Amino acid sequence: MSAHWIAVASAAHVRIGREGGFMQVNHGKAAPLRRVKPGDRIVYYSPSTVLGEKDGLQSFTAIGTVRDGEPYRGYMGAGFTPFRRDVDWAKAGEAPIKPLLDRLDFT
Repeated sequence: MSAHWIAVASAAHVRIGREGGFMQVNHGKAAPLRRVKPGDRIVYYSPSTVLGEKDGLQSFTAIGTVRDGEPYRGYMGAGFTPFRRDVDWAKAGEAPIKPLLDRLDFT
């Protein structure tokens, strides 16, 4: 049975993952990605457009399905090699969270 996950990252970081066909969480740590399995659905929530900004974006910015394979290291520059998982990202626009809050149930 598939699980559904919400990850949190700035929209700019999510865009990099969408363009590259991968997800990355928790500053590139592998452990959270090992809990995510092929076929699981992932949704990214972005509190801001750019890390550290307080622009109030507060939107879901990506949705996709985790592909087969294990977490692997990617290269981001300056010696940073975070763990990633491959994702088939769906075509979707941003969805502000505020109108959805009364319909969501987090467990």
